[in-house]
Amino acid sequence: MTRIAIPLFDRLTALDAIGPYETLQRLPGATVTFVAERTGEFRTDNGFLGLVADATYDDLPDPEVVVVPGGVGTRALLDDHPILDWVRTAHETSRFTTSVCTGSLVLGAAGLLDGLTATTHWGAYGALEKHGATATADRVVEHLDERIITAAGVSSGIDMALRLSELLVDDIAAKAMQLMIEYDPQPPFDAGNVDAAGDEVMARLIEYSADKS
Repeated sequence: MTRIAIPLFDRLTALDAIGPYETLQRLPGATVTFVAERTGEFRTDNGFLGLVADATYDDLPDPEVVVVPGGVGTRALLDDHPILDWVRTAHETSRFTTSVCTGSLVLGAAGLLDGLTATTHWGAYGALEKHGATATADRVVEHLDERIITAAGVSSGIDMALRLSELLVDDIAAKAMQLMIEYDPQPPFDAGNVDAAGDEVMARLIEYSADKS
């Protein structure tokens, strides 16, 4: 049995958690548990969606795999929040401690990224470097000797989960997971990174982000 834990918190980004969940929960022998400092519902970043933690950190202190999602809510976790002690403790025995998007800020605040390269959403590179890591634009960054993997923004969590599937089982299992979720990206636009998007798209994104704040 491979116990996988995904911590929840207020104002997380849903796909950061659900993308890896949809991939990893299909692995043979895997269980996925949503954990938090308390059980119950946590609302995602825009408040439209609620996700439920079924266990507390004390209930699952030693999962084999940790997947920390990101979202604007990570900023409230970086100073003396219970998740930091849980991540440190879990990492002592985990097979892999991982993050998606700004979940890497939590790993950094827990002291796990000191001196390592890591990735996050492109808008948070500066914040990541304040927590001891060297930010990189790679979509998935592995430090297998340290048992740490970080993924960039939001959708990259699926890529990371497929790589985890390979590491936990084998490449055929990972490909089977990819086929099961029909992960075959063919986006209608080439705007998924800063360089490709260009100034006009960036200006619109800034406008939309200001409207949501």
